[in-house]
Amino acid sequence: MKRLILAIQFMTRLPMPSVAADAEDFAASIRWFPATGLIVGALVSGAAWAGAAVDEWVGALAALGLWIGVTGALHLDGLADVADAAGAAHKDKARLLAVLHDPHVGSFGVVAIALQLIAKLVLLHALVERDALLTIALIPFAARIAPLGWARWLPPLHDGLGARFRHAVRPIDLGAWALTLVAAALLLSPSLSVLPLVALLWALWLERRIGGISGDGHGAGIEISETALLIAAIVWTLFR
Repeated sequence: MKRLILAIQFMTRLPMPSVAADAEDFAASIRWFPATGLIVGALVSGAAWAGAAVDEWVGALAALGLWIGVTGALHLDGLADVADAAGAAHKDKARLLAVLHDPHVGSFGVVAIALQLIAKLVLLHALVERDALLTIALIPFAARIAPLGWARWLPPLHDGLGARFRHAVRPIDLGAWALTLVAAALLLSPSLSVLPLVALLWALWLERRIGGISGDGHGAGIEISETALLIAAIVWTLFR
């Protein structure tokens, strides 16, 4: 329970009780990231439902606003940092890493955040319009399974979050959440089945372009996975 609380504290801005924890507990909290996604998804879907009582665009905007608020834009920050670093990749690897570690947001980062917010708003509207609220609720959960694989299989870029999480993910953690994802895809929302492909493509891009994983890589990957899952959900509704 302590590590679940730590995961919720780290991944969201929801009020939680204080717990005594050490570095090992914090690293092991990654095992509960998908559970935090279920909480985020339930809140986002609830906001979409409430807003849709007024208008479908209001529902989409309410869902997006709550999505950003409850996560504290944590993953958007990672997306911006990776976008800035990728934009500097034409220099050299040292320059890329320097930009990645720079806390300031550059033009590539600003554009990436703007495009991501626009994409999510439009995609959420399409799903609200199709009354796919259950699918919306499951997307944050599925997207937060991917970091367990990235942490285990990609080398950490530095002694930070990527390094802490790497040895905390056990095969049983990946197996349990993978089985849960399969069950959710089979019983509730088949579009979730694209998550392994999206996660693999992101891992390959990180390894080739950046050389490993960091906290920013996890955050950016979660954002990209969520958008890909939103698109997959819309495509699925066209054929069901």
